[in-house]
Amino acid sequence: MTIIQINDTVGAIVRDHPALSRLFEQVQVDYCCGGQKTLAEACAKRGIDPQTFLTELETWAATTPPPEVNLTDLSLTELADHIERIHHAYLHTELPRLEKMVTKVAAVHGDKEPRLVQVKGIFLALSAELKTHLMKEEQILFPMIRQLEASDTLPTFHCGTVANPIHRMELEHDEAGEALRELRQLTDDFTPPEWACNTYRALLDALHTFEQDMHQHVHKENNVLFPRAIALEQQIAF
Repeated sequence: MTIIQINDTVGAIVRDHPALSRLFEQVQVDYCCGGQKTLAEACAKRGIDPQTFLTELETWAATTPPPEVNLTDLSLTELADHIERIHHAYLHTELPRLEKMVTKVAAVHGDKEPRLVQVKGIFLALSAELKTHLMKEEQILFPMIRQLEASDTLPTFHCGTVANPIHRMELEHDEAGEALRELRQLTDDFTPPEWACNTYRALLDALHTFEQDMHQHVHKENNVLFPRAIALEQQIAF
């Protein structure tokens, strides 16, 4: 059976066993922004028995086939390319669509469900922040990481070290994570009321998918790409 320790960080567990992210999603354990917490700490925060959940994780890990793409086998350049191709491309397409949907649903049903107006405001603000965030990663941070990997000596960056923009991105990830938690709370875990129309239901389903993709996206950056980039920079420097 796969060995997972109670003191392993949840980010490392999902890094090594990506399929287990489904179990973390089910119990709402944060493995992306909160990826540095140990399994014991994360379970305690959610009021989950850690040993019972550990047994469930090990059973899943032992019976689930490995992923088609093992992130730890990718170079930093390949990993940055993967994140842009899968997650950035999704956001570039999905954010404008969701902006229209949330605006329409809030206008039509906001009188009956006032929280939809809050959902609209939070999502539109998050969408604007994410568009700027993606631009900074695609035009500044990811090119720095690719340059670092291609260099034998430490490159000179305008912002000092690669760790500086990484720290900024991680702070923005935390802010996005808080917005996602508010959206989940305001929508009763993305559950439509009985009277909801098809567009309302489609919006909540799309927001749920958006949340799941964001969790995977941030996990790959916070717990895989960023630590490896910082480690490489330190290795070259010394």
